[in-house]
Amino acid sequence: MNVTKDSVSPTEVTLNIEMTPEDEEPFVTRSYRRLVTRVNIPGFRPGKAPRSIVEQQLGRSALIQEALDFMVPETLDQVLKDENLQAFMEPQLEILEMEPVSFKAVVPLEPVVDLGDMASIELERQPVEVTDEQVDELLERLRFDSAPWEPADRPVQFGDLLTLNVHGTIAGEEAINDEGIDFIPQQDNPSPIPGFSIYLEGMTEGQEKEFTLPIPEDHGQEQYAGKDCSVKVELLSIKEKILPELDDEFAKGVRDGYESMEALTSFLRQQLTDHAEHASNRQAEQDGLDKLLEISTIQASQMIYDRELDSLYEERERSVRNQRLDMDTYLSYIGKSEEEWREQLKPQADQRLRTFLVLRKLAQDEEIEVDTDEVQTEIDTMINQSGESQDAMRQAFSSDNAKDSIRSSLLSRKVMQRLVEIIEGRSGSIETSEEADADEPDAGEPEAVEPDSVESEAASEPSNEPEPEAE
Repeated sequence: MNVTKDSVSPTEVTLNIEMTPEDEEPFVTRSYRRLVTRVNIPGFRPGKAPRSIVEQQLGRSALIQEALDFMVPETLDQVLKDENLQAFMEPQLEILEMEPVSFKAVVPLEPVVDLGDMASIELERQPVEVTDEQVDELLERLRFDSAPWEPADRPVQFGDLLTLNVHGTIAGEEAINDEGIDFIPQQDNPSPIPGFSIYLEGMTEGQEKEFTLPIPEDHGQEQYAGKDCSVKVELLSIKEKILPELDDEFAKGVRDGYESMEALTSFLRQQLTDHAEHASNRQAEQDGLDKLLEISTIQASQMIYDRELDSLYEERERSVRNQRLDMDTYLSYIGKSEEEWREQLKPQADQRLRTFLVLRKLAQDEEIEVDTDEVQTEIDTMINQSGESQDAMRQAFSSDNAKDSIRSSLLSRKVMQRLVEIIEGRSGSIETSEEADADEPDAGEPEAVEPDSVESEAASEPSNEPEPEAE
């Protein structure tokens, strides 16, 4: 075998490999054993024809072609070992000749990453403070969420839960046809059309009202943008919340119950503090990573960047197809060609790869690892928090891919924590997943008693269509 190196660099090497018939022989023999079971040679039972007959019938080139799938990668693996080279990812292969076989392999090597002087990075943390106003706001939210919806014998006010029949036409075309929907009007609610909620204020149960609203120019559906919508509303019912007194009895009804308002208030203050500290830590990690990326230098094969772009493109393509769209339709919708869209994704792919390489280097330098016990502990924690779906969760986490994903997530968490420790000049062990979970509130606020009725999402986000939204 003749091996020559071209374009040798610290991050990439091109190998030209020429095989001799002697090199090929073991692979051709394996190829014969595979082929003989699939071809029909007259006079021989399946799989029993001698190699000489098979080669005579099919030609040596057919045996070589069959062998390429394992001949080239196995030969390359041996060459890499002989040359003491470690491929960072799958090399790019090109067959040059078939008799004898020769091929070219462009091999991306381990990227060269210099993290720079991490001690020079400075982080500015804002002090963690929880005000009485924040505690009071959370108490009011708990108070509202715990109160049931009850019929209201009065005109509509903002914040009520309404049941409506809504019909709307735009340029003579029916655009809204909703019967018996729930809706919570808010003064500044832009959904479904800006101003819709304002016309509901003051209505009484059973009343009907007609009005016209302009559709914004930037509406998601271009055929409606800038036109007028004629709306007819029938108010079927009005409900309001009768808020409970903030007293010890109220405290006993929140979650598993608290002995007094003082105990509940203390709990809320501590939870807000924990959440603020958690947010401060996450922000410090992100700021530290951003600054580390600024001072780090990376030398890597262009192949690695190209593969990362391919990977990101494929992820986005799958996401588009999951929405039951084909790529041509999606690209037409965003007004870009495939090449233009790939170019748009390139900065994100580059940033993602740089982040991966920098954190990987830091993990190597700091000898940060995640062992099997930590992965299992994380899985157990997630299963225990899954409620009634524990069996399904256990099944989902039983695969090697799922465990590898959790291991990767835990490793990333450890590395980010260690980065902040280094920058802030701290030492000591890195938080375990259990400790990190204990520090992190479930959703940034305590869970309140469930209200009797669902609330509409219409108060927050405008819809893409001119019609009321409700849960």
